[in-house]
Amino acid sequence: MQMLVLEDGAPRCLDCADLGHLVFLPRGDTALTRRSREESALSAVVVRFNRRGGRYERQGVLVEEAGLARAEQRCLADDEARRRRRMRDARRRAREDVRFAEAFAAEIRRLFPGCPVERARDIAGHASARGSGRVGRSAAGRALSEGAVTSAVVASVRHLDTPYDQLLMSGVARHEARRRIMAAVETTLRGWRAEVSEAG
Repeated sequence: MQMLVLEDGAPRCLDCADLGHLVFLPRGDTALTRRSREESALSAVVVRFNRRGGRYERQGVLVEEAGLARAEQRCLADDEARRRRRMRDARRRAREDVRFAEAFAAEIRRLFPGCPVERARDIAGHASARGSGRVGRSAAGRALSEGAVTSAVVASVRHLDTPYDQLLMSGVARHEARRRIMAAVETTLRGWRAEVSEAG
């Protein structure tokens, strides 16, 4: 990648701009980038113009080689502490996910008392999986809104208790497939809304 500096509207090579002694550090490691700039008396941000997006995008930084070396030593020195912090954060998120899935399942059972306990747990776990983009991770889902919880239950019934997926695979349009299985979904939901003492 050829790097040029715009100076007074004209492109100049790094040596001409007195930046030739700097080394390029690609973007990606935030801690190393920050420390490299702290350890360097001179640094510069490297950008590339994205013609499609019509904007400049950051590619990395130019820093002094000695500064980069010192920054790498600093990062190595606290790498273990950062690794332990990442592990603690991962465990905390896992606990939060379990509690949220349990709360989501409990709300399913409140709205649909006839839904078997294990099925409610499965629906909750699927809908609330972190990073899934499903309804359980939406703002409404995290607030356990009735609409979001019901949407998760409807989706589960649609895929597991009706021929919806087979219809899609046979070439039926999505809106038509949903129309065809709507009655079956409503029948299951009505049954689950009814109080069933032996459910679960």
